[in-house]
Amino acid sequence: MRIAVAGSIATDHLMTFPGRFADQLVAEQLHTVSLSFLVDALDIRRGGVAPNISFGMGVLGLRPILVGAAGADFAEYRSWLERNNVDCESVHISETRHTARFMCTTDEDHNQIASFYTGAMAEARNIELKPIADRVGGLDLVLVGADDPQGMVRHTQECRTRGYAFAADPSQQLARLDGDDIRELVDGASYLFTNEYEAALIETKTGWDAEELLTRVGTRITTLGSKGVRIERKGEAPIVVGCPVEDAKVDPTGVGDAFRAGFLAGLSWELDLERAAQLGCMLATLVIETVGTQEYELRPTAFLKRFEAAYGAEAAAEIRAHLVK
Repeated sequence: MRIAVAGSIATDHLMTFPGRFADQLVAEQLHTVSLSFLVDALDIRRGGVAPNISFGMGVLGLRPILVGAAGADFAEYRSWLERNNVDCESVHISETRHTARFMCTTDEDHNQIASFYTGAMAEARNIELKPIADRVGGLDLVLVGADDPQGMVRHTQECRTRGYAFAADPSQQLARLDGDDIRELVDGASYLFTNEYEAALIETKTGWDAEELLTRVGTRITTLGSKGVRIERKGEAPIVVGCPVEDAKVDPTGVGDAFRAGFLAGLSWELDLERAAQLGCMLATLVIETVGTQEYELRPTAFLKRFEAAYGAEAAAEIRAHLVK
């Protein structure tokens, strides 16, 4: 399958302050706060939902097409993604803005002060999908992930107009979007990805209950945290897939993106929905055991051994046919 993954491209700048923010705040002067924190550590990590998903697909052996907007400072990040089998030829490079950045300082009580610089992400609304489809010989599926809201709507509308199957994955942008925009992003999707809270928020904002949503999307995939994932299709019994046992819970950031990467890889390998979800859950487990969204390694032998322990020999044999060449 030729799968385009559209969404935010960003880097995370994570700093640690060896003290308590609360000790630096003077109640009588909160209206004129002027503070600078001397931090002990700076950790710069690659992020953004589209590269996170694309990286996961790449390490599974696929070649996803990354669609998003970045700045001229994207060169090193691009090189990393291309080394991991991601097609970056269709990334829009801004002439005036830097790649989006999340800047966060955390104190010893785990309180955080953060800023998000949108930067080049705002130019995602200028990206057209047809030239991308023409370059790669057509698109079998477009995942529309969290990005510039106008860009998300444009990609979805173009998918409908040109007949590209699409997966709706609005995630973090649901808080920003109103009911009309959410209906525009969801209606007609082949797949709808959310977590439980996002699923409820979509129903509340659109006015569509769970039953009506199933008439408007082909497959509804709801991640359930430590309980795994639920897959629903109209007129069929739900499929619930549990998570493998983690070696450790280190950092949950990027777990949902890894699940999507594994699930989309399963679709590309023409696995059934249950097996695709199992693959997604196994890949997500690697991420929760690692600090960073793209820092994990996939070792096929160890991966298949854990997959078999979680889901059985028959399931592992299906995955092995695609993972080990």
